[in-house]
Amino acid sequence: MTPSEITRLINTAHRHAKRKRRAKRWGRLAREIVFNGILLLGAFLSAFPFYWMFILATQNTNQIFSWPPQFTPGESLVTNYQTMLSIIPFWRNFANSLFVGITHTALALLFCSMGGYAFAMYRFPGRDWLFALLLATLMVPWIAGIVPWFILISKWLQWINRYEALIIPGAASAFGIFWMRQYVQESIPSELLDAARIDGCPEFLIFFRIVAPLLMPAFAALGIMIFINNWNAFLGPLLVMQDKSMYTLPVALALLRQDPRRGFDAGVLMLGTAMATLPMLIVFLAATRRFMAGLTLGALKG
Repeated sequence: MTPSEITRLINTAHRHAKRKRRAKRWGRLAREIVFNGILLLGAFLSAFPFYWMFILATQNTNQIFSWPPQFTPGESLVTNYQTMLSIIPFWRNFANSLFVGITHTALALLFCSMGGYAFAMYRFPGRDWLFALLLATLMVPWIAGIVPWFILISKWLQWINRYEALIIPGAASAFGIFWMRQYVQESIPSELLDAARIDGCPEFLIFFRIVAPLLMPAFAALGIMIFINNWNAFLGPLLVMQDKSMYTLPVALALLRQDPRRGFDAGVLMLGTAMATLPMLIVFLAATRRFMAGLTLGALKG
């Protein structure tokens, strides 16, 4: 083989290698474009309902049901706001929901973390049977016990129109205890607790000073779920809160659908819904990193 033929073969091999690298680079770029496009489409589909809700809150009923729909803000925001305040004491209902949600969430995180820590780190007779019984209660829907729950709240405890009726029940939930137990069991080494006991640290201080700070991702994830569930609760507050000034937001917003003086006003309803949604968005966005860490870290060993 002559030198020119060898050179030609080498050049051909270089061209093939260059075309292969270029094809691989373009293929990688195409995959990234498709993947990012799907993510952007999913983000748009997730965010658009919130944008549409806030836009509808600025329009009146005729504009909301007009065709084609208007995707720009309207001029009825102030009117809708004044009408809403004339129907319900919105800010009092907002304060009720906020107080009940924060207080209930704080108590639930305290009791559930202590219960989950006990089931994960202590050995006592009947522990496994008691935990199995606790998990069995998850199969019983809450609505099945609504009648005895109401009798207990109204007749025995006399908690009608009182915040205790919405805060105390469910402060130690089976799901919350299970969640914290799994997280503690997989993420807190027992050697750390043994070292604290050797140093003479009491059990309560071990929990509050050593264990609790390590549970922040689990607190964030469970706290968001409890707060949103409590914020959206409707049937419980509807049964025990009989004064309009004691209503939580979901119950108060239901009044906007059936105002006997003005009839159905879609703009007012959408404004109340949008304002009630803001706290949940703020809570989730503020704790989203810890929320994702709480969902994943407790599931990993080591």
